[in-house]
Amino acid sequence: MEELEFYIEASQETMEGAIKHLNIELSKIRAGKASTSMLEGIMIDYYGMPTPLTGASSITTPDARTIAIKPFEKGIFGEIEKAIRNSNLGLNPMNDGELIRLSIPPLTEERRRDLVKRVKQEIEVAKINVRNARQDGNNSIKKLKGEGVSEDDIKSSEDRIQKMTDGFISKIDAIFADKEKDIMSV
Repeated sequence: MEELEFYIEASQETMEGAIKHLNIELSKIRAGKASTSMLEGIMIDYYGMPTPLTGASSITTPDARTIAIKPFEKGIFGEIEKAIRNSNLGLNPMNDGELIRLSIPPLTEERRRDLVKRVKQEIEVAKINVRNARQDGNNSIKKLKGEGVSEDDIKSSEDRIQKMTDGFISKIDAIFADKEKDIMSV
């Protein structure tokens, strides 16, 4: 029975990880409001080493439509601007010699629909990850059949994993509904 619990808990941890990853990815999809998380994952060339933008500058949001980037060194302004232009965020950096400002334009209806499509892709990836966790857990449990675990215990464990899967899929659907509402509200 301990082994069954181990595999059920492992499946749950993997499913929780899928939700955490989904939330991180969705935080990068802007809904017309400035957010420092939009710049997470952008790397710059800092003295020949790929460095996260957040590690070479301080990033703030002075208002709802602006992100301000203050590099720790003046010599990396060009690298930061280049990295932002190449990031597919659709933002145009403005450099005043002290700060790099990113103005977040209001979203058009077409851009909102594109963002919802991106959100749907991330949602689908999360659902696939949850289903894969279910499958891995069930496969591990079925292998215990030859080790003396009863069919009833295996079936009840599979049922628990399925209920858990259904709960996580419902959470993912709720996250999608919230994010879609956030993006589509003007």
